[in-house]
Amino acid sequence: MAESEPQEGNYDNMVKMVEDLNRDLEKLLEEMEKLTVQAIWMAYDMVVIHTNPDLANSMRRLEDAFLSCKEEVEKKWQDVLSESKAMEASQTLWKMDLLSSY
Repeated sequence: MAESEPQEGNYDNMVKMVEDLNRDLEKLLEEMEKLTVQAIWMAYDMVVIHTNPDLANSMRRLEDAFLSCKEEVEKKWQDVLSESKAMEASQTLWKMDLLSSY
């Protein structure tokens, strides 16, 4: 009797381990399915781009426009930051002048 209890514990541990393994394998299978779908869409997109040169040209023009726009926004943002810093400095000087006049 005493010997059967550890064997039952081992059996229960083994069953749990197999269940955990099955769960992990199912998760991995789902991830592989998702990756497979992504790869299929990528291959489809490549075929479309290669068979339609106008699409590739349009994509290049779109990317160029995006990069140009991004560059312009970054410049404007730097201008706004510079103006903000200049305004802060101006306000600080004004406060210092105001305090020194007392």
